[in-house]
This record gives sequence, structure tokens and C-alpha cells, in this order.
Amino acid sequence: MRLCMDCHKPVGSDIKAKTGFHGRLKSQECKQCHTEHKGREAKLVKLNESTFDHKQTDFQLKGKHLGKACASCHKPGIKHRETPTACISCHLKNDHHKGGMGKKCETCHNESSWKDAHFDHSTTKFPLINSHAKAKCADCHPDQRYAGTSTTCVSCHRDDDAHKGRNGARCENCHEETKWEDSSFQHSQTRFPLRDRHRGLKCDSCHKNSGAPEKVAMRCASCHLKDDPHKDSLGDKCERCHSERGWKNTRFDHNTDTKFPLKDKHKDAKCQDCHTDPGVQTKVPSNCFACHEKIDAEKGHKGRYGEKCETCHVPKGFKQTIFDHDRDTKFILVGKHREAKCDGCHKGNLYDSKPESICYNCHEKDDIHFKGYGNKCEECHIQESWRKTSKHDPNASYQLWLSKIMTPVK
Repeated sequence: MRLCMDCHKPVGSDIKAKTGFHGRLKSQECKQCHTEHKGREAKLVKLNESTFDHKQTDFQLKGKHLGKACASCHKPGIKHRETPTACISCHLKNDHHKGGMGKKCETCHNESSWKDAHFDHSTTKFPLINSHAKAKCADCHPDQRYAGTSTTCVSCHRDDDAHKGRNGARCENCHEETKWEDSSFQHSQTRFPLRDRHRGLKCDSCHKNSGAPEKVAMRCASCHLKDDPHKDSLGDKCERCHSERGWKNTRFDHNTDTKFPLKDKHKDAKCQDCHTDPGVQTKVPSNCFACHEKIDAEKGHKGRYGEKCETCHVPKGFKQTIFDHDRDTKFILVGKHREAKCDGCHKGNLYDSKPESICYNCHEKDDIHFKGYGNKCEECHIQESWRKTSKHDPNASYQLWLSKIMTPVK
């Protein structure tokens, strides 16, 4: 046996390694199966193909291979042991991948059926999960091209990109394999969390430009300029007054956020009634005259009483006054004086000319005595009525006398 293997080295190698047909046989003399030196034309192999057990070889017959004729794989002129065991050696003509998947057919196919494939995509750099697990090979590998297939989402889903390329090519930043319409992007992880009305907005409502969502301006006015009823007159810091709950809802409190609390009639005023100049909402003067000068000129004192309206008037109404002539001046109003209007006595500018408190200054035109009794009207008249007079004081330093009746000279 040793001498046989000296010449038949491949057989000797199988026996030593216990591989192949000869390596699996029980130890026996070669001559039990082979004739010895009967010439070059002698048939050394005594093989009964019908009873040969292929399990004794390195290629067991399974599935569709069972029952195949030996000649199907063992071609003339090629030793049985030299018959290739690679699938592609017999099935090259059946390779509908056209070589695109390489030569290791057994990676995907088995002996049971050529059409059945069991390729484990998780062994690649792109495991198929969720919706990708339902995809057909041809969905990603058109024309049987496998090598060099791109793993980027956009390489397959470019036609599904509702953003039309505006948000870049990294679809996985927002989308998952579960469903294309679902988004895993968390806007709360950005510098602009979406709250209230912003939650239901579509991405392209704000992200109108291409490729750089992080560069979208976060100022309210960048999106809501057309909604600004103030027409930019109050500046672009909308968040000072408005919130995401609704454009019409405001959180600005004039009473606590400014030095001018709104009371009474001022509560009904619109912003633009006082804030008439663009962007000066913190610089509007707080004195009454700044807003009510027109009313004063048309229906009021026409500037004669100065600009300190609050001296007399209150926010409850322009016609109401808090000025008390009895308390705030040295001239108490009694009788008919209570019914008098301010400009009945105050003819000129209130602060430039102060009326004197003597009767004659106002009632000179009412003097029926033509100055015959002087200008101390109060000695005879009272404030209840000009026509009523006070009783004569008997203790007065002068006495009434009747003129002597002169008898005319005859």
C-alpha cells in the first residue's frame, strides 16, 4: 500500500488526511479494488455506479442532486476526484445574475430548488429590517447588479423624496425603515422646539430653501411678516407679545410690562392708537396731551389750559374731572358760580393769566350802576343770584339818607 501511494500521491494525500473517497475507506490493501500493472490500457477502477455511495466523497448528493446520472457531473476525460464541486461549474448557464453575485451560488441557493434563495442579508453591511425585509432583490439590485450597490436611502428613494432634494440626501436623519411617511426626526432636539400651533406644520412650511434646514431663521417675522397686522410698526420681536398658541393670543401685559398701566377707557384702546410711529413701542410718551392734543384742540380747551390733562381729567372718561375748585383753589364756588363753565372765568391761558377773585373783573358788563357804587359788588350782591341783594348793615360806617326836596324858586 505504501508503494502505491508513492506513485499515486493524490490518493495518498486523501488517505493521510482522511478526506475524499479513499480517505473515508476502511484501511485495506489497494489490490482489493484495483488490478496491478496489467498495462496502460488496463481498467484500474472497478466502480458500480448504481451501488456507489456518494456519501463517501467530499460532495454528498442532496435535494435535486439525488437521482442524477453520474455523467451529469462527471465528464469524460476528467477523473472523478477532479470533478469540480463549485455550483457554477455545472450551473453557469442557469445563473440569471450573469455573474453579478459572484461564483458562490451556495451562499443563497440550495440543492432543493434553484429558485429558492436563503441569502442572509444581515451578513452584509446593510441588514434588511422592517419594510426593507419585504423588498425584492430586484427592487434594489436592478439588472442583477449587486457589487457596489449604494446603501444610501436616496439612491433608491429619490423618486419618493417629497422634499425634492431640498433637505439633502441623508434621509435617515428623519425617516426609518418602518414606513417612508413616518419621521423619527425630533425637532425638540434642535434650537427651535415645535410647540402648540407649530406642531402640526409641514416641514416645507418653514424650510423653503434647499439643503440646509439648520440655517432657517428662527425669528417669528421671517415666517409671519405677511401676518403682521402692525405692518412692522412694532418691530420684529413678535415673541414679546405673541405666543405659539395662536397669532391672536397675546401674553404682553401693559400693566406689568410697562410704566403705563391701562385703566378704564385706555383698556379699550388699540395698540396703534398710541403707538403710531414704527418701532417705538417703548418710547411713546406717557403724558395725556401726547395722544389727546387733537381732542383738546377741537373739543376742549384749545391749548389754553396747558398739557397736564391729568390735573383735571381721569381715564374713565374725558368729560369726567377730578378737579375740585373748592379744595384746590382759594376761590370757593357757591351759588350761581357752581353752574359756571371753566371758560366763563378763565378766558386766557390757565397758567399764564390767573383770574382775580373780585366780582367786578367778571361782572363789569352786568353793572347797572355804571361804576356809581364802586367795584365791590359783594357788599350788596350775593352769589345765589345777581338780582338778589344782601340786607343793609345798620352798623355800617355810613348811613343812607334821602336827598332833600328842593322847592323851586318862584
